[in-house]
Amino acid sequence: MEFLQYLIVCPLVFVAGFVDAIAGGGGLISLPAYLISGIPVHMAIGTNKLSSCMGTALSTIRYGRKGFIPLKLAPFAVVCALAGSTIGAELALLIDDGVFRIVMLFILPLTAAYVLFGRGVSAVEGETQIPFLKTVLVTVLVAFFIGMYDGFYGPGTGTFMILFLVGAGKLRLADANGLSKAMNLSTNVAALTVYLLNGKVIYPLGLAAGAFSILGNYLGTRLFVKNGAKAAKPIILVVLTIFFVKTVLELVQGS
Repeated sequence: MEFLQYLIVCPLVFVAGFVDAIAGGGGLISLPAYLISGIPVHMAIGTNKLSSCMGTALSTIRYGRKGFIPLKLAPFAVVCALAGSTIGAELALLIDDGVFRIVMLFILPLTAAYVLFGRGVSAVEGETQIPFLKTVLVTVLVAFFIGMYDGFYGPGTGTFMILFLVGAGKLRLADANGLSKAMNLSTNVAALTVYLLNGKVIYPLGLAAGAFSILGNYLGTRLFVKNGAKAAKPIILVVLTIFFVKTVLELVQGS
């Protein structure tokens, strides 16, 4: 069973890293991958945070070197993302595993629908700039509340951050993508710390998947383009469909 978990998780985490580096939303692939392999919910989320941290760290460094992370905004974003994600992770651990799985049957399809079919960043990019203080305020709110969502659950975090930073914060797409990586790395680190302290991480699987995530993120950052989300949609839909069907069957059998 453990070998099968590696066969399921590692390739999908590679794809998730590739997708996440381009357009965000990799968690819509990676978290269901862990759950499809039969790992309990909280353990899946914690292990997913480990592999996600590794991949996001690489893409954050690469975007930083390219100058795509606005240094004036990054400190505010990182602090608020750390705080929000810590709160979210603590809340997630209070929910029973079975209840959490039922909640996901509603949250995941809604999240996926918004990410896949909602208004894309290309539709809002290029609008007039706003005062810097307002951009800071938007960044702080996005970092804290989406950070809380990421600590609690996670899929779609990167995409949501980019959408709000471009749409409300009026950042350029490249800057929003870079800043979202710094924020997402912070939320992953904070949530991972909480899950580690509570023994909810499978180290061997998480580290192995993390290596695949790094490779996916590396290739994704090299191919960063605006329409990357379109290329990712079929992959996300297939993985989510498999996860949804499997979860429903498990709930029916359990009852």
